[in-house]
Amino acid sequence: MTKYEPTIGLEVHAELKTKTKMFCGCLNDPDETTPNVNVCSICLAYPGSLPTINKEAVKAIIKVGYAIGGEILNHSKFDRKSYFYPDLPKGYQISQYDLPLVRGGELRGVAVERIHLEEDTARSSHAGEGSLVDFNRAGLPLMELVTKPVIKSAEEALRFAKELQLTLRYLGVSDADMEKGQMRVEANVSIRPKKLFSGKKLGIKVELKNINSFKAVKDAIENETERQKKLLEAGERIRQETRGWNENRKESFPQRFKEEAEDYRYMPEPDLPPMDFDKEGAINTQEIKESLPELPEQKRIRFAKEYGLEEGSDELERLVDDRGEAEFFEEFVSELKITGGGKEMVKLGVNYLDSDLVGIMKEEKATWDSLKITPENFAELITIVGGNKVSSRSAKDILREMFATGDDPGNIVERMDLTQIVDEGTIENIIKEMIGKNAAAVADFRKGKETAIRFLIGQSMAKLRGRGNPALVEKLLREHLSK
Repeated sequence: MTKYEPTIGLEVHAELKTKTKMFCGCLNDPDETTPNVNVCSICLAYPGSLPTINKEAVKAIIKVGYAIGGEILNHSKFDRKSYFYPDLPKGYQISQYDLPLVRGGELRGVAVERIHLEEDTARSSHAGEGSLVDFNRAGLPLMELVTKPVIKSAEEALRFAKELQLTLRYLGVSDADMEKGQMRVEANVSIRPKKLFSGKKLGIKVELKNINSFKAVKDAIENETERQKKLLEAGERIRQETRGWNENRKESFPQRFKEEAEDYRYMPEPDLPPMDFDKEGAINTQEIKESLPELPEQKRIRFAKEYGLEEGSDELERLVDDRGEAEFFEEFVSELKITGGGKEMVKLGVNYLDSDLVGIMKEEKATWDSLKITPENFAELITIVGGNKVSSRSAKDILREMFATGDDPGNIVERMDLTQIVDEGTIENIIKEMIGKNAAAVADFRKGKETAIRFLIGQSMAKLRGRGNPALVEKLLREHLSK
């Protein structure tokens, strides 16, 4: 796309992790599979029923606002947003319009317009000629974050969405699982000719919905920018509309013309009082600010500085992306420092943690909460490996045994007789035996075929049951083969 520049804004909805719904006492359980059990007269909009504000949901939004450096409005209120769908029992949604809880802020270099709080809709399903509505989700507390139209590429939009999900998880306000619909992304996409770059006029905005994965965020935006480009190059007009995204066909489809704000007929919600955080007994926003945990970007900077991890590296990103892994990492590194482990030991530990241990956990579908391996025992394993007391091959076996039993690595080494063999006499006896049994490989090596020695090393290590020091095995083999 050389002649045009895309302009992208995101609207992100995230279901909040509170015990109850936004305006009633019904259970907030997104995993409930039996339809219409977590419902009451309020979330079903029976006449005469009155909503009350879930303060924990309000606190969650304030927490997100502080996390992105936004302005918390001391005076805020709820509004009625009118539209008529079967999944909206009242015929309007309780949301926020001109006085949201949060204004401004920034995340990953993307400016945020606002964050407000509203209630979720019911869930519709379609079977044959009819439709079914499950009201378990109706009234769940829902955060909506709106960015400014400043994003210039699908990659930048993807980075922002991932960082927001990670931030919500660090704050503990939402699981933000896109596959479960706990986080939903909508993208407003427009393009304009480059000659207009210096002006403020943007292109015609198209809203993309039904984006239910991070891959779809990128694919949908790229597809829409290309679709608009082709329309302009063909001399056709871009219409302001809402389009759905078909993940299987990798293309968008028209849904409806986009409503403007006035079409929703916003009005102040008369059944809920305005929120004034300056009043005595109101939510203490300063306490919320002071309670914020270390956020992902702060953790990246600190990990790079304290532990020598390379900024922007995959290993650093993977550590920060999984809060459980990051906490385990810090605990075992603390144990390494107690035993005098330096940065090389930390790096060795990261390799075993990020590849071997996480690999076993994925294979066994384990969580950090259920892990039997303690950070202390993991640090002991790394100390044993770093001190050449066991081979790298044996270390993998020890780690699997630790995962299965939770046993101390020292006990496992002793029980399974895995101490690394570094005695040259013992290794030389095995090498002589392998040289005598593999005359063809010996001849190949002496003809210059370097791969032959890998075979001989493998044979020797197998005879040593993986306990030989690989570097010493190779050194002694080369010495004997050169005679």
